[in-house]
Amino acid sequence: MKATPPRRANAVIMALGLAIILLAAGLRLHNLGAQSFWNDEGSSYVQATRSFAGIASNAARDIHPPGYYWLLALWRLLVGETEFALRALSTFASIISIAFTFALGSKRISPIAGLTAALFVALNTFSIYYAQEARMYALLALWGTAGIWALLSLVTISPSGSSLKPYRRWGLALAFINAAGLYTQYAYPFIMLAQGVIFLVAIALHYRKSHRVAYTPLLAYIAANLLTILLYLPWLPTALHQITTWPSTGTPIPTGEALTIISGWFTFGITYTNIENAVSFLPLALLILTIGLAGLLWHSRSRAVLPVFSIIIWSLLPVALFLLLGLFRPANLKFLLPSQIGFALLIGTGIARWWSLARRRSHGNRLSLILILLLTAWLVAYSINGLPPLYNDPHFQRSDYRAIVAHITQDPRPKDAIILDAPNQEEVFRYYYRDDAPVYPLPLGLGGNDAETQTLVRDIIRQHDRIFVLFWGETERDPNRIVETTLDQEAFEAGQDTWYGEVRLARYVTPAPMGQSTLAHARFNNSIFLERYAVSARSLAPGDVLQIRLEWMTEAPLDKRYKVFVQLLNSGGVLVAQRDAEPAGNSRPTTSWTPDEIIIDPHGLSLPSELSPGMYQVIVGLYDIDDPGQRLLVRGRTYFLIAQVHVR
Repeated sequence: MKATPPRRANAVIMALGLAIILLAAGLRLHNLGAQSFWNDEGSSYVQATRSFAGIASNAARDIHPPGYYWLLALWRLLVGETEFALRALSTFASIISIAFTFALGSKRISPIAGLTAALFVALNTFSIYYAQEARMYALLALWGTAGIWALLSLVTISPSGSSLKPYRRWGLALAFINAAGLYTQYAYPFIMLAQGVIFLVAIALHYRKSHRVAYTPLLAYIAANLLTILLYLPWLPTALHQITTWPSTGTPIPTGEALTIISGWFTFGITYTNIENAVSFLPLALLILTIGLAGLLWHSRSRAVLPVFSIIIWSLLPVALFLLLGLFRPANLKFLLPSQIGFALLIGTGIARWWSLARRRSHGNRLSLILILLLTAWLVAYSINGLPPLYNDPHFQRSDYRAIVAHITQDPRPKDAIILDAPNQEEVFRYYYRDDAPVYPLPLGLGGNDAETQTLVRDIIRQHDRIFVLFWGETERDPNRIVETTLDQEAFEAGQDTWYGEVRLARYVTPAPMGQSTLAHARFNNSIFLERYAVSARSLAPGDVLQIRLEWMTEAPLDKRYKVFVQLLNSGGVLVAQRDAEPAGNSRPTTSWTPDEIIIDPHGLSLPSELSPGMYQVIVGLYDIDDPGQRLLVRGRTYFLIAQVHVR
C-alpha cells in the first residue's frame, strides 16, 4: 500500500496536473483554425449538416460509423461551422483524455506516474495532430481511456459490504462508454479485446490472493458487455458488412520498420524524425524505463500490480494485433491513439518506479535519482523540440483547399470548369468554393467505367475554355488515369502543376486553332528528332496561354528518360516563362517510344500577367530526367528555336 500524501502534497499534485492540462489545451488550440480543411474533414462537415437519419444512411456506405458525426452535428449547432469551431470538438475530447490520463495514473499507480504520463501525452505531436482535426480519432482515444478507467473501477471495488450499487454503476458506465466507442470507430473492438484480457488478469490475481472466483465482478462485466452489444445491435449488421467488404489500400511495411515508427510516434509523436538523434536514443530510453517497470512488477505487492498489467495490455495488445493482421500502414496509426495514452502511462510508471527507488537513502540510489531526472528531462526536451515542425513544417500541413480555391478564383472567366479527379474532394472543395463555374467530380460513383469517364472529359473540353483539375487519390477511383490522359491528349496543360499538400492542381486550356505546321527534322544527340511543330498564335496578351504542338520521333529504342522544356525568353535572353514535362503530359516517357513512331506532345505555355510588351523567343529542348543539367545538343546548341511571338 502506498502512503497517502499529505494535504499540501495533494494540493501541489493537483496544481501540477491542472497546469499540464492547461498546457495541453494551449498546444491544441494554437493555430487550430489556421490550416484549411482537407478531404476527410470536408466529409465531416457535410455529414454534420445532415439529419441524424441522413448521417446514418451515408455512414452505412462509408468505413466510419455515425457516432462522431451525430455528435459533431449537435456541436455545430452550438458553436458554428468554421474550421476552428468544428475542430474544437476533437480538441475538447483530447483535453479530457489527458485529464483521464492524469487521474488514472495518479489514482492507480502514483502521482508521479499520473503527472509524467499526462505531460508526455500533452506534448506528443501524434496526439496534438489529431486533436486539431475534425475527425473521430481524438474521440476514439477519449472513449478508450474512459473505458479502461471504468473497467479498473469495476474490478477494484472493495469487497467489504454487500451492496451491488457500485457494480451496477460501473457496469453501466462501461457499457455506455464501450457502445459510444463502437459507434465512433470500427477500431474500438481492439480496446474491448484489451479490456477482456485485463479482466481475465484481474480475476486471476483475485483468485491467487483469495483462492475464490470473484463472481460479482464477473457477472457485472458480462452484463456490461451484453448491454453494449444490445445498444450496438442496430448498427452491427452494417458494421460487419463494411469491415469485411471494404478494400484494403496501401503497401504493408516490414515489422522492424513498423515497430520503429510506432515507438517514435508513441514516444514523441509524428514529428520524431525531425528531432535530431531521437531514433538513435529511443531504444536506450525504452530499455531503462522497462527495467524500472519490471522492478515494480517483480517486487511490488501493492494494488498497483493490476493497473500496471492493464496499461501493458492496453498499450501493446492492439499494436500486436495490428501487426499480426497486416493492418499496419502509416495512415492507419491514428487507430492506435488510445494505445499511445497507455504507452505514456507505461513510461510514467517506469519513471515513477525509478523515482521511488531513488528516494531511498544510499549512494547508488542518488545516482538513480540523477539518472531518472536526466532521462525525464531528455524525453521532455525532445518532445518539446518536436512541436515547431508540427506547426511550421509543410510536411505536416494538411492539403490547402482554401489556397486552391483562392488561386482558381483570382481571375474567373465565363467558360471555366473544375474537375475533381479523386474520391471525397467535392465536400471540402465546396466548403470554400462559392463561385459559378461548374464543378465535375470524376469519375462518377466509385469509378470503373473508363469509356464513360473519357466521354465526359471530352464533353467538358468541348464546352469550356479553361479547366482546373484537382488530382488527389486518383489511383483509387481512376487507376488507369483516364481523366488526366484524355486531357493530356486532347487539351493543353498550361504551366507547371502546383502542389498544395497532397493535392496537385493542374490547369488546361482547350485547343485553339493552330498555325501552320512547320517541318523541323531537328536531331537531338543521335537518335531523337523533332519532326514538326506548330504554335497557336504569334501575337498574344499577358496572361494568355501559348499552345504548342510538338511531334517527336526516334530511330532507335531509348534507354533513358528525358524531359521536354518549353521556354519563353525576352529580347535579352532572360527566361520569363517555362514548362517542363515528359512527352504527352508525362504519359509517354521516352523509354516507351518505338522507332519511327510519331509522338504527339502538346504544351501550354502560360504567359505571366505582368509580362512587358515586346518580342519574345520560344525555345524547346530535352534534358536527362536524372541529371537536369545535361541537355541534349541540337545543331550545336542546347535548345531549338521554334517561334518568335509578340506580346501586346
